[in-house]
Amino acid sequence: MSRNFGYVRVSTREQNEDRQLIALSVCPIPGSNLYMDKKSGADFNRPAYKRLMRRLGADDVLFVKSIDRLGRNYEEIMEQWRIITKEKGADIVVLDMPLLDTRRGKDLVGTFIADLVLQVLSFTAQNEREQIRQRQMEGIAAARARGVKFGRSVQELPEEFGEWFPLWRAGELSNEELCRRCGLALGTIYRKMREQGIVLPEKYRPRG
Repeated sequence: MSRNFGYVRVSTREQNEDRQLIALSVCPIPGSNLYMDKKSGADFNRPAYKRLMRRLGADDVLFVKSIDRLGRNYEEIMEQWRIITKEKGADIVVLDMPLLDTRRGKDLVGTFIADLVLQVLSFTAQNEREQIRQRQMEGIAAARARGVKFGRSVQELPEEFGEWFPLWRAGELSNEELCRRCGLALGTIYRKMREQGIVLPEKYRPRG
């Protein structure tokens, strides 16, 4: 007898998972079969995802809102799709893309169409992320050209802050992880940013 599962992933603890949960709420998924990770998809060291994979079996159905919930690059998305559909013999339903529903069209043509759509979407998702990263690096270079310094001294921001800052601002890096990497308290990081002339939008500014 087949079982229905759902998987939700958000990149950091600050991001809201409601959009994915609302989408999955219309699917016949028991609460005990809904798994959620609040961690970057850059690798698959995700506790909830691992537990899900241990339970997922032949003829089960996995629901996800979008294909990039399975991974953060083309190769990993394709690999997870292969493991789920080929090795485990389970089906995948991608709510944002009705063509990616392996319960339908299990003949040769249907499988070919699903695989083709999957490859195109996976490549597009990876290309968009690479473009975002390129814009972030260009922003860092422009900031340095304006005299913004990211060098490290005693109680200063580490040189790598220039790479971490756009990820943190975009919600890809949590406050806790930023503090851990910098070795500084969040208040100190804000103060050092102000000293270096880094101005944040109002919603990112500390209160009080």
